[in-house]
Amino acid sequence: MQSLPQDFLQLMQFLLKDEYPAFLNTYQHAPIRSLRVNTLKIRPDRLKEKVPFQLEPVPWCKEAFYYDHERDRPGKHVYHAAGLYYIQDASAMAPAEALAAKPGEKILDLCAAPGGKTTQLAAQMRGKGILVANEIDNKRIHALVENLERCGVTNAVVLNENPAHLTERFTHFFNGILIDAPCSGEGMFRKDPEASNRWSLRAVEKCALLQSQILEAAAPMLRPGGRLVYSTCTFNPSENEGVISRFLEKHPEFQVKSIAQATHFQPGHPEWADKENPSLQEAARLWPHHLKGEGHFVVLLEKTADQEIKKPRTGKFPPVSASAKKVWKTFVEHTYVEESFLKDTYTVFGEHLYQVPEELPSLKGLRVERPGRYLGQAKRNHFAPSHALALSSQPAQVRQVHALERDDPELIRYLQGEALPATLAKGWTLVTVDGYPLGWGKVSGGLLKNHYPKWLRRDRIQQ
Repeated sequence: MQSLPQDFLQLMQFLLKDEYPAFLNTYQHAPIRSLRVNTLKIRPDRLKEKVPFQLEPVPWCKEAFYYDHERDRPGKHVYHAAGLYYIQDASAMAPAEALAAKPGEKILDLCAAPGGKTTQLAAQMRGKGILVANEIDNKRIHALVENLERCGVTNAVVLNENPAHLTERFTHFFNGILIDAPCSGEGMFRKDPEASNRWSLRAVEKCALLQSQILEAAAPMLRPGGRLVYSTCTFNPSENEGVISRFLEKHPEFQVKSIAQATHFQPGHPEWADKENPSLQEAARLWPHHLKGEGHFVVLLEKTADQEIKKPRTGKFPPVSASAKKVWKTFVEHTYVEESFLKDTYTVFGEHLYQVPEELPSLKGLRVERPGRYLGQAKRNHFAPSHALALSSQPAQVRQVHALERDDPELIRYLQGEALPATLAKGWTLVTVDGYPLGWGKVSGGLLKNHYPKWLRRDRIQQ
């Protein structure tokens, strides 16, 4: 069994009492692995038919399955590169399930990287509404962007801000907010042994303070009647019931609501907070000795719907030049069957063209990683489409497709960055695997020139 901090073990023994031996025994076993199907691209039953993995349903997320980590390597399968699923711990799926985002809503994922919960919310929204994904850590934000693009998300705005800087800009703006708060990570000790090396009682105190600050920043951004989910991947009451108890005492306009998936989880413990609040029993605790997954805490809050709100003004964004509009229009006319793209709102940063979600407030003064769907580079004489545009397009939308099968030798060559023979007409071409977008190619002189990103190229895949 891995070495665990003594202070942590003593606390768990005190809290769990008779359950402590069963809890401790979970560290004798390897973590259980799972994936969540990206329903923006494929139905769960269809994916299960197509992949060679041994899949078992996750009870609290109908789009998710456990897989055999000893036998299967879904991260190496080409369907992962095509964004058909996201590899994610089953317990980590519970917060987004509790928030239950709806198409057309305005949703904020306040601590979003690396993007598992953000892509889950995006799938719930079906490309409709505004999804703001914020991550304060500069090093982690790139993984967030890459995962959103791989999963074909079209309605996300990615910010790189301190949550406190967003409060005034987005006051009463969101229907739902997810705070998967930075925490001491006790629930990840089995999956990430390094997390136990970083743990200390002092770290727990610092996390609890930070979590309260994030909640304070988030509260004004929620519309009356809106939903806020607070979650951590730790067991410590100081970061869970304690943080929420203090928040509720300060904010009587919030009430704890039951979680639809609660039958699969253990209840919260009001008695573990400094000031006991009976409603905290409605929170959910995910213990590894009670389910197949790691440790998590989830609570759903609702804001009283008795306040008047002003509709925020839609923001103004840097305009697109006439030359950029021209090369974009030419690209769309030559590449796509329908031209609905041309009716949308755009902005440009340098040469980079973005499709901006409707009703988005001004982002001026904020650190913006992506102001919307990244379309590509509008250069002087031509438009270079982004990989994100390829993965968020459908084969039926484009004029020309180079279709590959997952057992086709040409697939590996494409993923390695090689040019492929092609008899198609000259121009941009969507490359697919088994009918799912994989990237761009450009036909010229009997060859499909490869535009699969260099940083994603690989030598082999699992078939």
